[in-house]
Amino acid sequence: MVDCFAIFGLTRAASLNEEALRNAYTNASKAAHPDHGGSEDLASKVNAAYETLRAPENRLKHLLELASPDEAKRWRTVPLDDEMMSLFSALGKALEISAKFIERKAGAQSAIAKALLANEEMQHRESLERMGFEIDQRTKEMEQQLPAFDAEIASEKYSSWAKIAAMQAKFSYLARWQTQVRERLLFLM
Repeated sequence: MVDCFAIFGLTRAASLNEEALRNAYTNASKAAHPDHGGSEDLASKVNAAYETLRAPENRLKHLLELASPDEAKRWRTVPLDDEMMSLFSALGKALEISAKFIERKAGAQSAIAKALLANEEMQHRESLERMGFEIDQRTKEMEQQLPAFDAEIASEKYSSWAKIAAMQAKFSYLARWQTQVRERLLFLM
């Protein structure tokens, strides 16, 4: 398995400084470019490594694959805390309601019928944008917890890896939900 951290000369960690990652990526991509003595294959590996480390859900998954005990690598259902469950429920409701609206809008034939739906469409967009904002906020809050995981990783306790696996699953949920919000907003344009 390719160690994405090693490609950029970075220490394996749950948290990464975005600027340091960007600088390491820039330097590695210049060196990997065919015009500078690299190859397309190497440039592709550098780009893939950057994409892996850039997003916390992918970075944590990669970290688990590289360094965790086998038990922590096994997929398991991660129960959602009350805040995540509330967010999931609200998102499900907003997506369901907006899907019904999109069907109604598609059935509107006349310009007047479409115009009468404009206000409701704006309300659905605002609702989904709020959901997207809440998801972003939750993601940022979780990202702020990542440096504490780095200290736990150093202690090499199994429980630390289990916490990281749970955090990775939560980041994956949030990323998936954010994608659903963005896709639905595109339908409402």
